[in-house]
Amino acid sequence: MFAPVARIDTVKMILAMAANRGWEVHHLDVKTAFLNGELEEEVYVVQPEGYVVKGKEQHVYKLSKALYGLKQVPKALNIRLDKSLKKLGFTKCFSEQVVYKWGARKTTVILGVYVDDLIVTGSEKKEIQAFKK
Repeated sequence: MFAPVARIDTVKMILAMAANRGWEVHHLDVKTAFLNGELEEEVYVVQPEGYVVKGKEQHVYKLSKALYGLKQVPKALNIRLDKSLKKLGFTKCFSEQVVYKWGARKTTVILGVYVDDLIVTGSEKKEIQAFKK
């Protein structure tokens, strides 16, 4: 499975742009990100230790949501994040698939994605603070 992540050059560019314009930079770690991805395919897991049902030891569980450790999770997370950001009005950078921009008049917010971490900067403190909530 593949999920796009920011290259170090992309992070450096976002930081350089923020420094050049005097913008604050914030780092966000989405704590439960891997538990919020929607699986596109059917995934089955063996019964975990301590939860094995007597008489049904050979049965498996079908997952309805993403779970830590699955190879599908980073891609599922990226798809969900992409949909959510676009719904909020962000546009994806054409040349760098993990950079998003939101802007209205003189206000700009730049967001870079690295799996479940985000780097956020922009021209207005109040817009950045609102996004962090």
